[in-house]
Amino acid sequence: MKTEFSSPTDRETKGDLQREYARRFANQAQYRDDVWKVLTADLFQRLISPDATVLDLGCGWGEFVNNIAAAKKYGMDLNPESRDRLASDVELLEQDASREWPLTANCLDCVFTSNFFEHLRTKDDLRRTVEQIYRCLRPGGQLICIGPNIRCVPGSYWDFWDHYLPLTERSLGGMLELLGFQIERRVARFLPYQMSGRRPAPLPLLRLYLRLPFVWPIVGRQFLVIARK
Repeated sequence: MKTEFSSPTDRETKGDLQREYARRFANQAQYRDDVWKVLTADLFQRLISPDATVLDLGCGWGEFVNNIAAAKKYGMDLNPESRDRLASDVELLEQDASREWPLTANCLDCVFTSNFFEHLRTKDDLRRTVEQIYRCLRPGGQLICIGPNIRCVPGSYWDFWDHYLPLTERSLGGMLELLGFQIERRVARFLPYQMSGRRPAPLPLLRLYLRLPFVWPIVGRQFLVIARK
């Protein structure tokens, strides 16, 4: 199931996304996938049942959704290259996340999103996106969010031209509560700001980091928010 748009704005957005992903991540694609193998196996799989129906919002090249075990998997992104990067068991929804999703109400067990909300143009876009998340999650379903915490990266945050919304774990959590979610966990400093810089961290070090949450406030620059419908 895919939703296509043909307006000039949509086509330009898709082209920009494809070029920006290639420019920023092409040389580190394998390492990024290896990082997400660790993150899914050592952390997120504990939160998500293998029997669940999962949607990866802003899935990009599918580093999370390709590696998580679930009964049914969706990825949503406007990047046209996503269709070539997603595993065969992932169904792509190629659309603007702030428009109505082509899914029935209460059909998802989990929506996961990493470094996506800050790319939405306006707070209204974010609100409409979260309203769709809430509609599609089953009662008791969970939303897992990771993103750069503007309080921890106030200057370098704006080094990326496609960052629009400055968010913290508090501002995002407050908006989620306003729309009916219950916050289960809110971590101001979770992961480092960039996981694949010029000198990528060894994967064994990442595994150790995940097991030592008392280190997160020292190194972490991205928040983690887990909410439940």
